[in-house]
Amino acid sequence: MSKAIVLNDKFENSGELALPEKFEGIHSHNLHLYVKSYQAALRANTASTKSRSDVRGGGKKPFAQKGGGRARAGSRTNPVWVGGGIAFGPRANRNYDQKVNKKQKRLALEFALNEKASKDALFVVDSIVVESGKTKDAAAIVKSIGARDVLIVKDLIDEKTFLAFRNVPTAYLIESNELNAYLATAFYAVVIEKSVLETIAKEG
Repeated sequence: MSKAIVLNDKFENSGELALPEKFEGIHSHNLHLYVKSYQAALRANTASTKSRSDVRGGGKKPFAQKGGGRARAGSRTNPVWVGGGIAFGPRANRNYDQKVNKKQKRLALEFALNEKASKDALFVVDSIVVESGKTKDAAAIVKSIGARDVLIVKDLIDEKTFLAFRNVPTAYLIESNELNAYLATAFYAVVIEKSVLETIAKEG
């Protein structure tokens, strides 16, 4: 059974916390489907070309059907002509959304957190608060974790803590309702408030 590392109020290692049994045995395909869906939703979908019906011109037959020694042509918008439309080009109305149901989203998050715990990269703390609001104090917390980058999950973000973390390049502060499997896997370590983890454990 995977265990999260428990931190005290000084963000020092003070023990371990076993994750719920339901976090075990989840298939990794749930995470794959969620990440694929999340990244698809981020696509800008701005690539667009003009078909022959969108290109200007083409009202008049460019030259006589016979007698010119050239291949017959009925319109300058034909895709084989320079300046004509594009055949089968990308259109901005394409829908890239991929459906993932609620159960799969939950399983993906549970799998991601379990994976972090198995790599000693999931940290649990009672409360994440930087009362001073200073960046150096937030940076000291991140440094004590000893990870390349850290996802910090609070139940509700207060103004002082937000100000402290917003300029720390190796940390990303979010509220519990923003947490998802993609973010949990995108960062090297996750620091999460105990109440948030308990809520996740109760869901489903």
